[in-house]
Amino acid sequence: MTDQAATRHLSSQRGTDDPARRRPDATGTGYAHAKAILLGEHAVVYGTPALAVPVHGLGVEARVRPAAEGVHVDSELFAGDAATAPGLLRPVVTALSAALDLVGLASGAQVRILSSLPHERGLGSSAAVAAAVTRAVADLASVELGPDALYKVVQEAERHSHGNPSGLDARAVVADTPIRFQRGRVAPLEVGAATTFVLADSGGAGSTALAVAGVRARLDADRPGVERVFARIAELVEDGAVRLARGDVAALGEAMTEDHRLLAGLGVSNETLDRLVAAALAAGSAGAKLTGGGQGGCVIALAGSEEHADELATALRGAGAARSWTTTVPAA
Repeated sequence: MTDQAATRHLSSQRGTDDPARRRPDATGTGYAHAKAILLGEHAVVYGTPALAVPVHGLGVEARVRPAAEGVHVDSELFAGDAATAPGLLRPVVTALSAALDLVGLASGAQVRILSSLPHERGLGSSAAVAAAVTRAVADLASVELGPDALYKVVQEAERHSHGNPSGLDARAVVADTPIRFQRGRVAPLEVGAATTFVLADSGGAGSTALAVAGVRARLDADRPGVERVFARIAELVEDGAVRLARGDVAALGEAMTEDHRLLAGLGVSNETLDRLVAAALAAGSAGAKLTGGGQGGCVIALAGSEEHADELATALRGAGAARSWTTTVPAA
């Protein structure tokens, strides 16, 4: 039985005895974390692979309670009737509606969103919020969603945010380990040695939709040239997976830095991101690059150790980063 079929089967058995319907004080909770793309963004939209790592220190918790009618959202960005929510929250409303339909709860809901994940920084905030809300609705209905059912709901919400998302964010924000992603499918990555990364916020919002549109325009203007870039990025992704599995930080860093140069050539970097990458390399990082949609958002830099990560963070803030975070991927 598929994930979706199993979910339909569970919800069809609930009827009027559903505890979420009988108990107005019931609360469902859900969580999802940030992600960082290690290698392969933008090319992944055209079917090449990409690697992503979880950022467990940044996340979103959603709490959903049943309501007699209507949907009320309470978050730092907006509080009120979902029908009047700003465009930034439309993916959340989409995920909530799809999740309620999926688990068979047709009544209204009150949604509280608690997030430490910055918006529009290429760290998967919209996907993480959608995933947390979907998990909270499923928890409220006492339905366990399989990964494919969860992915379908989050991906539907992501289309409202990014237009034509690859699906990487929808998978990465709920993956506990680094993943290889291609055309909707994921596989866990081997990690040969604990690897520490520093994420630095450029201070400017990125726009995945605009960046993707820019790459599309370049592809339309010079398909052979851009496809060669995509092919090289795909090679770096596969090499990067091998290097991560071997714990070869130096070689992984070389792949990251080359990937950044290729992405810059596609027009998805900017002066601030380039400056932060240069500052990370000057401070001893084995490799650094933009992560996510680009044209703003964050860079990710490899640290030699957790102590070196502190030095990198200081250097990046000195180069203009608004804030930074450190995350370590354990050996596995």
